[in-house]
Amino acid sequence: MPKGYLVVCYTTPPTEENLTAYAADARRAIEALGGRFIARGMPVKTFEAGQYERSIVIEFESTDAAIRAYQHPTYQAILPRLGVMRDMRVIEGDESL
Repeated sequence: MPKGYLVVCYTTPPTEENLTAYAADARRAIEALGGRFIARGMPVKTFEAGQYERSIVIEFESTDAAIRAYQHPTYQAILPRLGVMRDMRVIEGDESL
């Protein structure tokens, strides 16, 4: 079964206050739910229609595990602290790699 990846792209930056209130608890919750942070931060360089926005990639054992983690009540209780909507998607890993 291929791994699942939760890909997060901020379309609106959160305030520093909101990010501080959200980030540490959200990371602990996602890691407790099986997520492993692969990359996070601002782009080093963008190409084509790339946006200069904070992005995160989190690896899970499967796409189902990524969806369950996002929908889990523990994470959902923390989510409102962020105060912004993001472009979030779950994608399947490439097993040929």
